[in-house]
Amino acid sequence: MPELTMSLALFMFLTFVLAGVVKGVTGMGLPTVAMGLLATVAAPGEAAALMLVPSLVTNVWQLSAGPDPAGAMQRFWPMMAAVAIATVITAGTLSGDNARYAVVGLGAILTLYAAFGLSGKRLSLGASAERWAGPPVGFVTGVVTGATGVSVMPSAPFLQALGLDKDDLVQALGLSFTVSTTALAVGLMAHGALDAHMALGSVAALAPAGLGMWLGQRLRAVISPTTFRTVFFVGMLALGLYLMAEQAA
Repeated sequence: MPELTMSLALFMFLTFVLAGVVKGVTGMGLPTVAMGLLATVAAPGEAAALMLVPSLVTNVWQLSAGPDPAGAMQRFWPMMAAVAIATVITAGTLSGDNARYAVVGLGAILTLYAAFGLSGKRLSLGASAERWAGPPVGFVTGVVTGATGVSVMPSAPFLQALGLDKDDLVQALGLSFTVSTTALAVGLMAHGALDAHMALGSVAALAPAGLGMWLGQRLRAVISPTTFRTVFFVGMLALGLYLMAEQAA
């Protein structure tokens, strides 16, 4: 981790405020924003460790606030099991000699996620597809999470394609992100990338993330969701391209 100067501390504070705002407005995106921005100033493993507590707390809240948390767990457990296993196995990619490839992978995932979001396309899958596609989608999501710290692809588009109503979708996303974050924490500890110092930093990041969520929930009432999503995806596209270009230079 670079020396914690005042400017770096301010950057990290604003990063988590912004990530919280996105979470407050859209119900997702906190790890995506935090990982993308922190990866410009810290190693991917350190960035992932810092966002663990804010991500876990906000997603557990999102899951528990849904209509039927137990039902969601029962319905999606095969997919979630695959997410957890693959995340723990691949979490070592975020640290050590693999860190450069993790940054490239993170940039690629952000670019792909943004391009998909800007396209406006929505997939549609039937109930039968959920049964056979859930575990493979979960495994790929786990690989992506362990390698980049970001767990939105391909789980988020897959869950959106199942035709869930709004509350059930938000709850299912909360479940997926909770499992991903928990498994990532286990994987980072297993690979020696999460120590007490980083854990304390992650706890400290909860305050600005919570402030951002509070602001985002109020912003949601006055801004067009479509406009906000467009700005968000354009920003993620630019950040993804920047991360890949930086590693190629």
